[in-house]
Amino acid sequence: MTARVVLITGAAKRVGACIARHLHAAGFDVALHYRHSADEMAALVATLESARPRSTLSLQADLADDSALPELIAATHERFGRLDGLVNNASTFYPTPFGEISGTDFEAMMASNARAPMLLAQAAEAHLRAANGAIVNIVDIYADRPIPRYLPYCMAKAALVALTYGLARELGPEVRVNAVAPGNILWSTNPEKAETSAMVEERTALRRQGEPEDIARAVLFLLRDAGYVTGQVLRVDGGRWLNI
Repeated sequence: MTARVVLITGAAKRVGACIARHLHAAGFDVALHYRHSADEMAALVATLESARPRSTLSLQADLADDSALPELIAATHERFGRLDGLVNNASTFYPTPFGEISGTDFEAMMASNARAPMLLAQAAEAHLRAANGAIVNIVDIYADRPIPRYLPYCMAKAALVALTYGLARELGPEVRVNAVAPGNILWSTNPEKAETSAMVEERTALRRQGEPEDIARAVLFLLRDAGYVTGQVLRVDGGRWLNI
């Protein structure tokens, strides 16, 4: 049998790499996009190839370059002969205090978090329809309730939520489109958003931080097992959204 194929953006490290490993272990062949993290990507590909040869493709691109996006889809299809899934995981994320926000900041947030997912979905439409495939967008629980110092980021993630709903209607019935909204999964390196373990316990119904594997399992469910689910945002946040 020919393995199903998924393209994952921002797949070299952190949550993206965990998604890649989890989908690969589930039998998917994976096209893995990265921008700068060449060393991390090479190590990930070596690990996956050792488990199943000729099951990966690494693709370097800046998602702010619109002309590069159709090439990611074309290269994936040329390598594997099909495309069953698209996971829009890549994200630009840094603090932008109100009063200091520039147009460059806004464009950077929108490019990776909203515009690239839209254009990638558009480029992939024919292949995904042919495969009765699926798209999973990685959004954020703060898309609904923006937090201070991150307004452009939250706006961009809100746009990605809207794109999820819109694509579900545009691409149905052949293609399902859903989103995963993570809560506190990895400790933030940004002091403005950093939370202590005590804060996580106090504000999260499950009283603990999540793990990248929690997101990866949700992505696999929406790609492979949720045959009658489309246009949904699945919060994987341990109940944090209840207390934002």
